[in-house]
Amino acid sequence: MTQTIQHGGNLHEAARRYAIPYDAWLDLSTGINPHGYPVPPVPADAWRRLPDNGDGFTERAARYYGAPDASHVLPVAGSQAAIRALPRLLRHGTVGIAPLTYGEYAPAFARAGHRVTTLDVTRSALPDDITHAVVVNPNNPTAEHLRAATLLQWHETLSERGGTLIIDEAFADAMPAGSLAAQTHREALVVLRSPGKFFGLAGVRAGFVLACPSLLGSLDETLGAWTVSGPARHAVSAAFADTAWQQNMRAQLADESARLVALLSARGFVVHSTPLFAWIADARAAQLHDALARHGIWTRFFAEPASVRFGLPATESEWARFETCLQQAMTAL
Repeated sequence: MTQTIQHGGNLHEAARRYAIPYDAWLDLSTGINPHGYPVPPVPADAWRRLPDNGDGFTERAARYYGAPDASHVLPVAGSQAAIRALPRLLRHGTVGIAPLTYGEYAPAFARAGHRVTTLDVTRSALPDDITHAVVVNPNNPTAEHLRAATLLQWHETLSERGGTLIIDEAFADAMPAGSLAAQTHREALVVLRSPGKFFGLAGVRAGFVLACPSLLGSLDETLGAWTVSGPARHAVSAAFADTAWQQNMRAQLADESARLVALLSARGFVVHSTPLFAWIADARAAQLHDALARHGIWTRFFAEPASVRFGLPATESEWARFETCLQQAMTAL
């Protein structure tokens, strides 16, 4: 039997396990922006008509992400669809993946017949046996961020080997300066983007693959027609066009991230963070996760290394509740 991959947001499971009603929980288990983009009303045609590739959706995504042009962008039904399909389109080889990162990549490559090995992202050079590499940048959950120069050097190495570098930039919108979206004219470079995290639109299940047109053509044929629904296209297009909201939100998230880091640091934790989440590795992580859950606060626990990821509270009352429960949880450790 295939083992289910665990993700944050599994609040119904938490409610059953701790016998706390679903609506009573404060969910900090994901890195999704709690201040989601205020989507304008969906026009009736978005429900009635099939999605139309002539609607400018791909062009808007290319402009927002800074891709070379629309031919280098493929809308998909969330990054998950691409993660499952891409390994089958790459020649068999050894793929390097960080030991603690987004958990869908390793199984997807293994199912497609690739050998999966551990990638040490602290090394400046790639091991000789790696054909492909997957880098989540910034990494989920460790918040590690690799420099563009390092990634481009790795891409050159892999390209010479006939391999591919896949960069998952799901959390890059809040810190876009390090994105490699503009470099996707290069063969054997794939960048995955998602409006779900920064815009708080995870429910629309939309994502984008940025790469050379030849690879995108094969991926498009594999995934089939109408991968992104009309209402999702409407919501994401509005979010991409609202540059004032984007600017204000980046500033707000930076402030809230600093607040979260200060809150955890004051309790003695070493904190690694992005603007959307904070991560601590600590021998007491399991006990802390459990103690907070008993107060109705759901976080994301990782067993190896023992660690916890915290998303951002949405309101002042949620911040106050989190601070109070965190203090109470610390006394139980």
